[in-house]
Amino acid sequence: MLAFLGAFVVVPLILPILVARIGPRAFYVAALLPTLAFAYAIVLAPGIFAGDIPYEEYSWIPGLDVSLSMRMDVLGWLLTLIVTGVGALVMLYCRWYFRGKTHGVGQFSAVLLAFAGAMYGLVLTDDIVVLIMLWEVTSVLSYLLIGYYHGRAASRRAALQALLVTTLGGLVMLIGVVLIVVQAGTTSLSEILADPPVGPVVDSAVLLLLVGALSKSAIFPFHFWLPGAMAAPTPVSAYLHAAAMVKAGIYLVARLAPGFADTPFWRPTLIALGVFTMLLGGFQALRERDLKRILAFGTVSQLGFLIVMLGYGTRDAALAGVVLVLSHALFKSCLFLVVGVIDRQLSTRDIGELSGLGRQAPVMATASFIAIASMAGVIPTLGFVAKETALTALWHEATGGAGWGIVALVGVVAGSALTAAYGIRFLWGAFWTKRSTPRTDWPDPPIGFLASPVLLAGASLALGFLAPVVDVWLTPYADGLPEATAGVPAPGYPYHLALWHGLEPALFLSLGTLALGAGIFWLVRRTQLHRRRRLLPFTANDVYNLSVRGVDRTSEWTTARFQRGSLPFYVGTIFIVLVVAEGTALLASDEWRAQLDAWQSPAQLISAPIMIAAGILAVRAPKRFTGVALVSVTGLGMVVLFGTSGAPDLALTQVLIETITLVAFALVLRRLPARMGEHNASVAPLARAALGVGVGLTMALVAIVATGARQELPISLEWPPLAYEIGHGRNVVNVALVDLRGWDTMGELSVLILAATGVASLVFITDRSDNLARQSGTSRSRVGLGRRRPLVETDSGVRAQRAGETDAPRAWLVSGAKVQPENRSIMMEIIIRVLFHAIMIVSLYLLFAGHNLPGGGFAGGLVAGMALVMRYIAGGRWELGAAAPTDAGRLLGAGMAIAVLCAIVPLLFGYAPLQSFTFEGDLPLIGHWEFVTSTIFDIGVYLVVIGLVLDVLRSLGAEVDRQSKDSADTGAVTTP
Repeated sequence: MLAFLGAFVVVPLILPILVARIGPRAFYVAALLPTLAFAYAIVLAPGIFAGDIPYEEYSWIPGLDVSLSMRMDVLGWLLTLIVTGVGALVMLYCRWYFRGKTHGVGQFSAVLLAFAGAMYGLVLTDDIVVLIMLWEVTSVLSYLLIGYYHGRAASRRAALQALLVTTLGGLVMLIGVVLIVVQAGTTSLSEILADPPVGPVVDSAVLLLLVGALSKSAIFPFHFWLPGAMAAPTPVSAYLHAAAMVKAGIYLVARLAPGFADTPFWRPTLIALGVFTMLLGGFQALRERDLKRILAFGTVSQLGFLIVMLGYGTRDAALAGVVLVLSHALFKSCLFLVVGVIDRQLSTRDIGELSGLGRQAPVMATASFIAIASMAGVIPTLGFVAKETALTALWHEATGGAGWGIVALVGVVAGSALTAAYGIRFLWGAFWTKRSTPRTDWPDPPIGFLASPVLLAGASLALGFLAPVVDVWLTPYADGLPEATAGVPAPGYPYHLALWHGLEPALFLSLGTLALGAGIFWLVRRTQLHRRRRLLPFTANDVYNLSVRGVDRTSEWTTARFQRGSLPFYVGTIFIVLVVAEGTALLASDEWRAQLDAWQSPAQLISAPIMIAAGILAVRAPKRFTGVALVSVTGLGMVVLFGTSGAPDLALTQVLIETITLVAFALVLRRLPARMGEHNASVAPLARAALGVGVGLTMALVAIVATGARQELPISLEWPPLAYEIGHGRNVVNVALVDLRGWDTMGELSVLILAATGVASLVFITDRSDNLARQSGTSRSRVGLGRRRPLVETDSGVRAQRAGETDAPRAWLVSGAKVQPENRSIMMEIIIRVLFHAIMIVSLYLLFAGHNLPGGGFAGGLVAGMALVMRYIAGGRWELGAAAPTDAGRLLGAGMAIAVLCAIVPLLFGYAPLQSFTFEGDLPLIGHWEFVTSTIFDIGVYLVVIGLVLDVLRSLGAEVDRQSKDSADTGAVTTP
């Protein structure tokens, strides 16, 4: 079972490639996997019926006791047959439905098969946490399938509606899952149901689970999303909305019923909502003209029927419920596929435009008649067996004095009459010859197009005759529920499935519903119900649309009030929230502890006043660069504090960061006026000053209280031994970054890459290509050594002169002919060019020495970035191009790839992600050596940092230079 689940993950990735090569015939391959899973379930059937339940488990998240566990009991076996069997037939049907089409079919096939895999896992998993994960996966995949025709607004709206409704229910269900897992102390569904926890918390959890189930299965008030989902291709409707997705909620109710059917609100909630949904869906189906929407509202009605039976909580009702699940999957998917054939051949589904198809397409009409007969409960179909079982169970409950039994019986009888009425309406609308409608010309479809609906209709008929066999299959599930709500067995207990039980009350009730349904159909035709106005001025769909519009308008109002495009407003809002939140927490504290020292080092007496003065002067600075430089003084003061507090790593990193940040600010400030203008003057300076003082006092109090609140020994005392024993390094900071807290570092790398990409995207106007100067070629001339193709400036930077052009000695300082003399310092260029390689070697030293000494990948990358900054400052974008003849994106991507591989590779050998290993030995002349694999992760950090600096220089430096030059050449005026 786990192997099949893995195959459902892998095979969809291959399908788009197959579709591109062989077209829709790739659906044959797609159908193979669910067919094999179906056959495997058949092979396991004898053992399952004998009580030998197959179980497979793989520990996935041991810390949370979450595992990939698959358990195929009778209920799981039944749903597996439906998911895989109907899924395989729908895949085969798609081969003909999409004949002649290739656009988007590859993605559709992959998503459809992946959905089948998600449903396969959902109905078999024994872990309730994994169940909720797969639950949401089906919602996302159904969104993609419903929105297949993404060029149509109706498809996009329907897909979004289905996603919002089912996801909302899923989020509510998630809360219930958390509560019930905490109360039960396990995530295993079988263990929870074997010994159900009790109490008000459990009752609340079960109610939340039911909200998720009802929303997934389109039960009122969540029913409105299902008819809208008919905008999807017909195979999606046949599979998701007849056999699979909507069955997820039904499955969950059936799964929970043996353990929680006696919960106080269980029976009233499910019976009331189920009966109302059955009647509402049946009535609305009689008002529709579109064949697909008739089936959609009919599906809503049938889902209400299923909820009533599986939610009633007795043995016979449960038996009727699981038989209904099977019969509904067969007849409803058959009917949807028939509608797909009609739509594909005639490009219409309107019953007012169809006439005479029954005589022209007898095979399709016969299959439809069998399916409708099964849906209405006509002997000898499986639907008749299920309907008679349901009526018998409810009859005994009602006559036994059960109040909800009476409600359920009356509702099911009325709903069954409506089912017969809209079933007749479907047959009449699709296949009858109508006097008022011209005869429709029918082009015969390929025989393969009809194979799937014919097989499904045949199964509906054959299983009716095989009712005793079906009884052997499904009775073990029903036996897990009580015999009756009053604890008194019904006469003739235990009830068994059979095609003929004699002249019993259920038979007459069934025949009565058929006769009443025929009368309703005649009445609907006479009154032209579909043309009449709706009974209520609004529908559930209107309420949904009103709610969505309300959310949109509220968000627009909120955005207009708070997204003003003013940076001071945003920062002020953040600071106000900080002061209020932290101040409230401080004032709510019972007591404050403070342990203050005037200073710990004389250096603090020097650096602290300088930092304070620089901060005050930065506020009053008249020029932008002056303010930035003064802010950097406060950062450099932190370098002194770190250095004198025994943190050389932090001091080194801080000084490098401050320097590079100052350069980045300087690059930005080149495009801004030097002085602060009047329009930059502070608005409400007193309020800003008060806010600044408030923030400062708040943070000071937080620091004082936090440092004095410690009652136990700090955890930092354990870091040095952990760094040495686990990370095999003496530099605690670096070992923590690349080993003990590697996941945090990986997240920070992602943030750095996003920041670099965002900065560059703001600067580059036309494209994101690398416009740095490149030196592409190092061929030497035969005339003399050291002669290379010269660099030639182009619109996109600098390139090597092509073969055939005049060969000239390569310039050692490439900016010589490019930089204006007044902006050039030859001495600086020479010194920086000479020192560049030495600085790069120092950066590599810091990279590899950082595991035991101050340094590491971050510090080493910053030093290498400083070398690039120096080359750019000395010679402009040409010198930067010669120093880094590569794309910054490649460095960012390579660094992130290395970091990710360090997380993935250990998994292949059964270890935890980012698990580090140590290799050591002795070599002649070198002596003892050690290598820790976390150094490889550090190399990824090193490359990402270099790529970040290079991307900033490339965008804020080289690209801005190029744009300024282009503006000057064309005489354009650049607006700051």
